[in-house]
Amino acid sequence: MIRKVMSLEKDFHVLFVDDSSPDGTADIIRVLQNEFSGRIFLEERKGKLGLGTAYIHGFKWAIENNYEFIFEMDCDFSHNPDDLIRLYEACQKGADLAIGSRYVRGGKVKNWPLKRILMSYFASVYVRMILFIGIKDTTAGFKCYKRKVLETINLDGVTFKGYAFQICLKYAAKRHHFKIKEVPITFIDRELGVSKMNTGIFKEAFFGVWKMRSMDL
Repeated sequence: MIRKVMSLEKDFHVLFVDDSSPDGTADIIRVLQNEFSGRIFLEERKGKLGLGTAYIHGFKWAIENNYEFIFEMDCDFSHNPDDLIRLYEACQKGADLAIGSRYVRGGKVKNWPLKRILMSYFASVYVRMILFIGIKDTTAGFKCYKRKVLETINLDGVTFKGYAFQICLKYAAKRHHFKIKEVPITFIDRELGVSKMNTGIFKEAFFGVWKMRSMDL
């Protein structure tokens, strides 16, 4: 992902939050830091602390380092780095949070089995029914935040670790009356690695949407 992101016209910086990965991820990143000095950053944490806490760690790091536009994306090419510009432009044109959406007009999913597509789509329908947030792709993980959004949200109050985390941040932005724009993207299933979806993550999201309604966000 590094080389492709660095080829874009905008000067994107990339932060990796590594939870002591046993595959040597941190070592590879340190080598790349020599090649892309000042553009690649690494935060290392002890143990597996969960996806949601990794994002919050990254958001706080970005705020402390005075970034005005803060992106969230997967690094397995499910999210196309070329779409970073489109999310950035949506925020430049007035959105406070731009979401790379699979389920608005023009959005697509490739290489997912029909069962997985239906589960994802109807999960978003369920979330909209409970939270009334009016977002088509409630579990999307490809986003651009304006700094003020993440400064306003009570990040320490978000305790979810899986897909519920993605839902909660969107719901919090909506509750604070920030302007949200969904930008159509093509989501392509990863070619390598395996999904982190499991029963525990599904239950967290299913019951978590009810919990969110009373959370201090």
